[in-house]
Amino acid sequence: MRHVPQLINLFATLILMLSFAMISQRRIVSLINLFMVQGAALVVTSFLLAYVAHQPDLYVSGALTLVLKVMFIPWMLHRVIRQLNVKWDVETLFNIPTTMLVGIALVIFAFSLALPVSRLSDSIAGGSLGIALACVFLSFMMMITRSKAVPQVIGFLSMENGLIFAATTVTNGMPMIVEFGIALDVLVGVLILGVFMFQIREKFDSLDIHHLEALKEVTR
Repeated sequence: MRHVPQLINLFATLILMLSFAMISQRRIVSLINLFMVQGAALVVTSFLLAYVAHQPDLYVSGALTLVLKVMFIPWMLHRVIRQLNVKWDVETLFNIPTTMLVGIALVIFAFSLALPVSRLSDSIAGGSLGIALACVFLSFMMMITRSKAVPQVIGFLSMENGLIFAATTVTNGMPMIVEFGIALDVLVGVLILGVFMFQIREKFDSLDIHHLEALKEVTR
């Protein structure tokens, strides 16, 4: 029991390291696999918190994350990139060293921002708020520095992982109706984004969203 908080901090650190790996990853298949591992770490963290805090709702939250983030969504993304024949290499706005430096700056900013709130939290893993906020910032940076639709979808899903991790660690769990609402929103959002990617591919024979800017210029 007394070693569980250390295990939670260990998996929280793993989630942060996976976020760093994702922003520096140029291969879409590897990016999807990293997202799947991040989801698995989030599942273990939810189960550990459920055990320590005696919150059965967190077991349901972990199970939902396992089904959606570890099984269904990675399987669907792998299927989409096979059908669309997406290129393996992902173009980024910045080079890898610059991206990592910006990521480090975002992590420092996130910990500085979360420190006052962490001191007020009485949760077992309240100190992990800085890690959760850093994951959100890193995922948002991945969304805005990638020009392909698939990495942007993964960035959105990873950002949602960070938000759930923040909610579970700081408050020892969210109400069940909120958990189901988030799971439904994520599922519907991924399905819509999948249709969106197929439409881009059909019209432009590419998943580069810069083609949408060209379409906008044509319609003027």
